[in-house]
Amino acid sequence: MDTPATPEVKLLILSDIHYAGAAERARGSDYELKAIKQPLVRAFARACRHHIWMRDPFARSSQLDRFLAESAPADFVVVNGDYTCDSAFIGLGDPASFDSAVECLEKLKAKFGNCLHLVIGDHETGKKTLFSGLGGMKLASWRAATGRLGMKPLWKLSVGNYLLLAVASPLITLPASRADTSPDEWPEWERLRAEHFNEIRAAFEAIQPHQRVLLFCHDPTALPFLWREEIVRRRLPQIEQTIIGHLHTNLILWKSRLLSGIPPVRFLGQSVHKFTSALNQAHAWRPFNLRLCPALAGIELLNDGGYFTVKLDPTAQRPAEFTFLPLRR
Repeated sequence: MDTPATPEVKLLILSDIHYAGAAERARGSDYELKAIKQPLVRAFARACRHHIWMRDPFARSSQLDRFLAESAPADFVVVNGDYTCDSAFIGLGDPASFDSAVECLEKLKAKFGNCLHLVIGDHETGKKTLFSGLGGMKLASWRAATGRLGMKPLWKLSVGNYLLLAVASPLITLPASRADTSPDEWPEWERLRAEHFNEIRAAFEAIQPHQRVLLFCHDPTALPFLWREEIVRRRLPQIEQTIIGHLHTNLILWKSRLLSGIPPVRFLGQSVHKFTSALNQAHAWRPFNLRLCPALAGIELLNDGGYFTVKLDPTAQRPAEFTFLPLRR
């Protein structure tokens, strides 16, 4: 008598929605450019945004509605961070950005309900901008994400012999983001990071020998910090895929790998020093088996947005089957 086939489990994965509600849109789509004081820097930023990154940052919001209309039901839906435009550059502690996140999540929950699982990204906590240096990480934003919106820094789901495990990259990368924080908030950030690493160690220690892991981590900058943990290194052979966001496009991932190991650049400001320091450690990304989930809207240059569907064999006898579904603007 034939053994019945184990039913496949379906996942949907999307990232970097950057939804803008009415209060954020009221700031004008040039909010980032207006914050730049130096004319030449502003002109350079305008050209980058116009031709490469995203001409109108608010144009990305409609991609969420398209995704909701086109996507099929799934057993689990994972959003890998960055729910708003973060137009005040301080994360969800900004009331307008918080309202955008609420509207974004209400739309997702209306379709997917309890199947929805949320990963914390850097725009939930805030960060200094590349060109103006405004903004930064705020404890009020962390509390808005984890308290009022109920996002969990770490969560895990067992799906047969698979383990879905999510971590909070803003806490993991905290040493690289010290200049983004205020001195009076730094001790509490350190405490939160230590608490999160205790959760991470416990979660990796609990992984069973038969389990295969899909790790969700918004920012790949966090991976070298994870690699330094002995228990994480021991479990690396069981990590089948690490799904990241943050970079928006595979073009940036490819460039990041190409520039892996470059020395940190200290003379072009804190943001450039932060990026190049991350690239200096990018060799540690390799053992995590990276897969980038692009931004839902992609970038202006390539119009390469979309999302993943994943078929999971709960027995883990077959690797997870990822299919990218383009969502062109």
